[in-house]
Amino acid sequence: MASVPPPPCDWQTARKKVKERGQYLLDSGIWSDCRFIVGTEPHQQVFEGHKLFLAMSSPVFEAMFYGGMAEKDPIAILDVQPDAFRALLEYIYTDRINLSSFDQACELCYGAKKYMLPHLVEECTKYLWSDLYPKNACRAYEFAKLFEEPILMEKCLNIISNQTQEVLSESSFDDCELTTILTVFDQDVLNIQSELELFTAVSRYSNRYTQTSANVSHEPNVRDPKLRDALMKIRFLTLTPQEFAEGPAASNLLTESEKFAILMNISSPTTTVPMPPGFSTCRVQRLHSRNPRQYETLFAGSSSMDTSRTSMIKFYNQRGNVSDFTEEGGSELAKKLYCTRVPLCLTDCMNTSVLDCAVTFTCDRNVCIFGIQVPAQDSIDDDRQHNISYTELLYAHLLDADGSRLTYTHFTSRVSCRSLIDISFNRPIYIQRNKVYKVGVVLHKTGLYPVGSYPNQSMCNGVVFTFGQGQTGDSVRDGLIRSIIFSMPVNQSTSSSHTSYGISGGPSEHNKFP
Repeated sequence: MASVPPPPCDWQTARKKVKERGQYLLDSGIWSDCRFIVGTEPHQQVFEGHKLFLAMSSPVFEAMFYGGMAEKDPIAILDVQPDAFRALLEYIYTDRINLSSFDQACELCYGAKKYMLPHLVEECTKYLWSDLYPKNACRAYEFAKLFEEPILMEKCLNIISNQTQEVLSESSFDDCELTTILTVFDQDVLNIQSELELFTAVSRYSNRYTQTSANVSHEPNVRDPKLRDALMKIRFLTLTPQEFAEGPAASNLLTESEKFAILMNISSPTTTVPMPPGFSTCRVQRLHSRNPRQYETLFAGSSSMDTSRTSMIKFYNQRGNVSDFTEEGGSELAKKLYCTRVPLCLTDCMNTSVLDCAVTFTCDRNVCIFGIQVPAQDSIDDDRQHNISYTELLYAHLLDADGSRLTYTHFTSRVSCRSLIDISFNRPIYIQRNKVYKVGVVLHKTGLYPVGSYPNQSMCNGVVFTFGQGQTGDSVRDGLIRSIIFSMPVNQSTSSSHTSYGISGGPSEHNKFP
């Protein structure tokens, strides 16, 4: 290892903070006992480090230097860019995080994942959330999918759905993966004027694929099954005969028999000519913008993904120590609490088709949201209402301030009239204090529901929920969200001396009408 010039005398005394002394060690390389060769030629760089500093920050470095993963010096790191590795070292030595671009955040997040630095991963992800635009939405989606960041994935899809024309027109769209194109074309909500815009994007992508393919043939794109999958998702039957003839029919992306079959089906819905196998038979135009009612079908394709983060939810107590939520029934999970909104008045509302209800709220503590409580239907027959049951059918979700879905659930079950129904989300969600969230429910069952008006604040076990935050101009009614079901870490739970509105006993008391 090359010798390092001796440091100035008493250099420590001029640096008051630990991070300043750490920065000096990193910059000067004094007392370094390991080296890293980072990147690939011709951009490789050599970095010097201190095993103790690195090991106390990362379990990967600990295993690398003091465990069974011990590697010989110098250590080659070929899959991380030098600039990102330098930023990672600065974080380890000084706690400083300097993010200046989307690409840098992606590279640094990759390194942070590799060396198990969760706080750095979180900061990189937050930066990516704040730097999402049509130009990078597809790439950010691919990054979020690769590293299993479901909330970031949904934010990306939200931008793609609401600003589709801008996304498709960006040259970056031509560089995205085919699986990403399939995901985009799967959406029921795309802000486009015509399916021709999707076909044009596929044609442009096909030309790029042809130019970069090692084996160029007359129709390599037609034989690529993934590209054909994208074609099959285009809703050709929403086009007019003239639009199809002047656009897709003039392209070599479709065979002659496919062009004939599609044109026959566009011209006559009763034709006996079937659509080509696998092609979309949908004649409904895509919606142009998202609203809460559409969320139940928006991400249907991702329902098989395990996005549970229950074991990853962390809170910090007043001493700065971490307190974890575990799976329900675990020793660390506090009991579920009900922040009940006591109705000031109730009126009956007849649902004849679909009834939307939603309310925004903030909370003065970091808590974990498990679900909501809503009232069941009123029975028209007052004499038998307590003995009558019916099958309830509803959809509920929790959104952040940007309208991105954090969690949701579909509920179908037999319930009693004039009862209160506990609705549990698919996964619990940790929310931050003083930030605005929105909880909503969509009822699909015809019947009479009691809709209430409520105070702006409710408190449970010392936790204050404020409702109606940021709801100016919102056309969706508030009135069916009776309680928010939540929990706190055991070591943050307050004593029973706190005033609690709407918590009057065990779970059985929550299922009675006031």
